[in-house]
Amino acid sequence: MRFVIVTGMSGAGKTTAMKVLEDVGYFCVDNLPISLIPKFAEMWMRSSSVDMDRVALGVDIRSGDVRELEETLRKIPHKEILFMDASDASLVKRFKETRRAHPLVAHGRVDEGIRRERKQLEYLKKEADYIIETDKLLTRELRQELEDIFVENKAYKNLFVTVLSFGFKYGIPSDSDLVFDVRFMPNPYYDPALRPMTGNDKEIQEFVMNSPVSTEFMDKLEDMIRFLIPNYISEGKNQLVISVGCTGGKHRSVTVANGLYERLKKTADYGIKIMHRDIRKE
Repeated sequence: MRFVIVTGMSGAGKTTAMKVLEDVGYFCVDNLPISLIPKFAEMWMRSSSVDMDRVALGVDIRSGDVRELEETLRKIPHKEILFMDASDASLVKRFKETRRAHPLVAHGRVDEGIRRERKQLEYLKKEADYIIETDKLLTRELRQELEDIFVENKAYKNLFVTVLSFGFKYGIPSDSDLVFDVRFMPNPYYDPALRPMTGNDKEIQEFVMNSPVSTEFMDKLEDMIRFLIPNYISEGKNQLVISVGCTGGKHRSVTVANGLYERLKKTADYGIKIMHRDIRKE
């Protein structure tokens, strides 16, 4: 039996998460008044219905006084808290795109509502068993994360890693946490037959990695990232962007990013995705 509290920042994906959980067989209830949550939890604990074996309860700033919610949740045993989050910039953008008012400032500035909401939800985020930041997640990627946690019951640490290739000629990604320059590796660009290909092609991968320096670098890079990730997790970091750059972002950086992603995902107990920012640019 699982009793999941789905909460988080307005606009961060709580509604989408609830839909995903409903699709995979959870009995979902959204925006239940806080005063009714204890009665609902009691009903769930006493229920013998298979349909109530897995429950997801959506709770957010609209449900009532958050201070009352803190006291209520303390009384519910065996609960799991899923906190959906996103950066302030992403949330502002989403509110503007949908032309929705923030629930805390119906006629005020969205950023002020976000600031107030984040302050009020500090307790819930600290208590959360799972934190998913949705800034860079596609809906299908969010679905996979939720299925891994709540269907496959995989071990999960509150970190989502993005391995990102890019070209220095187009600028370093502004959201990078770690940046690695692989312009020292063999460059396929100067071979006319290889130039139109990308690091997703086997020929490019073999060209770039057919060097003792390249293979040694990959081993050292993997070793360092595996050392860093547990330390980032222990410090409470939720997102890590590992950027790998070459001149144009098409050959060497793509090859290395793909290689690192494949190595890490084999044993990853955190979310991980691969992105190639400049692969289609000339």
